[in-house]
Amino acid sequence: MKLILVTFLLVASPIWPLGQNPLPGDPFIIVNLQKNQLALIRDNSIYKVYPIATGKIKDPTPEGVHTVTVKAINPYYRRNNIQGGDPKNPLGSRWIGFDALDTDGRIYGIHGTNNPWSIGYSVSNGCVRMLNKSVEEIFDYIPIGTKVYVTTSSRSFEEIAVEQGAMKRNENGLKYP
Repeated sequence: MKLILVTFLLVASPIWPLGQNPLPGDPFIIVNLQKNQLALIRDNSIYKVYPIATGKIKDPTPEGVHTVTVKAINPYYRRNNIQGGDPKNPLGSRWIGFDALDTDGRIYGIHGTNNPWSIGYSVSNGCVRMLNKSVEEIFDYIPIGTKVYVTTSSRSFEEIAVEQGAMKRNENGLKYP
């Protein structure tokens, strides 16, 4: 009986994250394919919005909620055997891989680029490209386990974040600080 009670308390407790990921305040990423923008949600507010490049029509960026599973500094580009840090490496200076389409975080990711002109367009093979300085800026704020929500939407990032549980509103309709 005690085991059942303890199990119930852990699962029903607000400190138990099961079924409540993300919690307001947790880092959360929203990728909007329609706008080619990425929003980083931190501490229950929109920290910053960045321009990005996303997947082309024949190789779209997979929509849905994904989880960051891999992070790398100066990632190795396996497809063409290009070492990390090489100016020819299309992955740029950082890799934040997520588990889209049941992959392991090494196929789809948020990464830098050696082609800054591509930002703002749908030109990638399904990944989310950022300027190197932008992906370097968010890299340390994104722990393994962070949720990445990829969508095509005309709604604001705040509306999407509230809907996804990454931000919370109080009884007056204002977001909590």
